[in-house]
Amino acid sequence: MNASESNEVKPAVGPAPDSPSRAMFFGLVGFVAVAIGVAVFAGLLPRWWQQKALAAGQGRQNVLSVIVVMPEPGRGSAGVLLPADIKPWIEAAIHARASGFLKRWLVDMGAKVEAGQLLAEIETPELDQELERARHEVAQTEAALGLSKITAERYAELVKTASVSEQDNAEKQADLKLKSANVAAAQASVRRLENLQAFGRVTAPFAGTITARKTDMGELVAASGGKELFRLAQTDKLRVQVRVPQPNAAGIAPGMAAELLIPEQPGRVFTGQVARTSGEISDDSRTLLTELEVDNANGEILAGSFAQVRFVGGKRGGRLELPANTLLFRAEGPQVGVVQPDGKVELRTVKLGRDFGQTVEILAGVSAIDQVILNPSDSLASGTTVRIAEAALPKPVKPGKTK
Repeated sequence: MNASESNEVKPAVGPAPDSPSRAMFFGLVGFVAVAIGVAVFAGLLPRWWQQKALAAGQGRQNVLSVIVVMPEPGRGSAGVLLPADIKPWIEAAIHARASGFLKRWLVDMGAKVEAGQLLAEIETPELDQELERARHEVAQTEAALGLSKITAERYAELVKTASVSEQDNAEKQADLKLKSANVAAAQASVRRLENLQAFGRVTAPFAGTITARKTDMGELVAASGGKELFRLAQTDKLRVQVRVPQPNAAGIAPGMAAELLIPEQPGRVFTGQVARTSGEISDDSRTLLTELEVDNANGEILAGSFAQVRFVGGKRGGRLELPANTLLFRAEGPQVGVVQPDGKVELRTVKLGRDFGQTVEILAGVSAIDQVILNPSDSLASGTTVRIAEAALPKPVKPGKTK
């Protein structure tokens, strides 16, 4: 070995660096960086949400909030009290069909009678005499018929042997027919007088109540032109006649419900329904005569009373009503603001009908599905974007609960 080689100093080899300590250092640095990023993001996110909410709130503040209502079916004649007359279901004046003197009466005012029940008896002496004479005339004509029949049969045999002429036989056959007709006429006269005699018993034509007795025993009654003896009415069901003004007549139809109010019975409401109408407007009063049927089985309503009728339900005649505070009065005429599905406002000119105070009848301009702005501002214009207030929207009904 050379001296130079032996004297060369070799670099010293130190210990290798610690690898796990270095990895831990870089991991700590990374964790600190992530933590700083999360902290920055957590601080910026709420501010971003706040800025977004603030922008949305400013946008909503710029959109007009409105309350809307839907047009309701017009009341027609519903809710309007109309004067009416209460009449019995059936009413008849009982007159005498036979002349004579009232022998007796068996029922008085207020009595309940059945159909065919005897009400009074009339003495008919003159009619009785006529009937007796008519019966004797029948006997005379029958005797003459018998003789004529025998003669006609005899002549019919004799003419075969030329014992009598054809002329004589024809006369006897004609006389037989004449006598037969006389008998039939006399018998018909007897039947007529018997029927008149039966009218001496005055009976009720139908079941009802005697509302008046206008005769007394011994009074002379006449078959023609005489005054009525009794007045009979059936009041277990009533006819109520009411005249509906022409503007309301279109909504009246058979089957329509109605309420009957009687001044003498405050707080009571009787129900009925339309049975029929006259089918034409009266030219003198411009009204439609309408008749109701009202049940009166308990006799709580007195026939002949004055009442008031209010119709409910039924046809509405195609008319709508809106609150009076939905109207805008401008140069174009009365208008309303209708909210379209896209939130835009459309101003519509409407044709007004009757004014009911809080509500107004709308004849044209809106439909039943339109959303009309309540209390519109005077500056409202078509095309304005609005937002319907949540309070005006219908509330959902919870399951299991009724509204």
